[in-house]
Amino acid sequence: MSAPVDLRSDTVTRPGAGMRAAMAAAEVGDDVFGDDPTVLRLQERMAARFGMEAALFFPSGTQSNLAALMSHCERGEEYIVGQEAHTYRYEAGGGAVLGSIQPQPLANRPDGSLDLAEVEAAIKPDDPHFARTRLLALENTIGGRVLGRPYLECAVALARRRGLATHLDGARIFNAAVKLGTPVAELCRGFDSVSVCLSKGLGAPAGTVLVGAKPVIERAKRARKILGGAMRQAGIIAAAGLYALEHHLERLAEDHANAARLAAGLAGIRGLEVEPPQTNMVFVRLPSDRTAALKAHLEQSGVLALIGPRTRLATHLDVSADGIDRAIAAFRAFFA
Repeated sequence: MSAPVDLRSDTVTRPGAGMRAAMAAAEVGDDVFGDDPTVLRLQERMAARFGMEAALFFPSGTQSNLAALMSHCERGEEYIVGQEAHTYRYEAGGGAVLGSIQPQPLANRPDGSLDLAEVEAAIKPDDPHFARTRLLALENTIGGRVLGRPYLECAVALARRRGLATHLDGARIFNAAVKLGTPVAELCRGFDSVSVCLSKGLGAPAGTVLVGAKPVIERAKRARKILGGAMRQAGIIAAAGLYALEHHLERLAEDHANAARLAAGLAGIRGLEVEPPQTNMVFVRLPSDRTAALKAHLEQSGVLALIGPRTRLATHLDVSADGIDRAIAAFRAFFA
């Protein structure tokens, strides 16, 4: 039987033979002491690619984002963030629970951006009644949508004018860069920190790198220790990230093309409302009374998906064009 077509997330990829070989051959040391050469090489390469002063390797994007929040904000201070943002909605409230940092969530606009007039209005005055607003946190891509450089430039300029630091959750920033044809250093210019996942579109089994100014990264290193993220011979994992940077960046365009192929195939099915994708995510609105039956049907057809009234289908390096066609056929068979 063919392998399942797994559209649940771009985190489900498995390292191929080349990546496994790179991991097995990795030169390692003790990263807590700062002498793992493979981790150091990954950090140096990421800092250079993003035009940043320094970088720090983390086990996960959730921990990298939290360390960034803790590096920019003290206890009782505040960050402005979108209600759809991963740092606010999908990271278990870590900023508040572990950092004692108050989120000030704002509604994301349909394109994923925040209204900058609303951002400015949300900045608290310097008054003991209020939490101090210290940080503007954005995300790119967000729900598969790309924030372009003109918007990001205006957001960074507003933050600087109002004395705020800036953090970008760039878990899928390479998807945005490929979509826009813009180098990540240009796309992220002006941000004080950027969190970049290696385990999503790039296909590594784990790992995230936080890039930024040296003072931010130094504070993040302390936060990483507090959060239990300092690892020993981490070069075995970092080697997968280096391999991904060398082999999996340009091919992200294939994931975008497969998402467009999937959206086009589903758009012709009666009863489905398909949102045109920008990168590797297709969102489909389904009849709520049929989601359970659809999920069971897809599983029987060898297609895995997180089915709900608004379903996200993610393409990645383990899903081919043939797999996309299999998924489309399974949807069509159910709704026929």
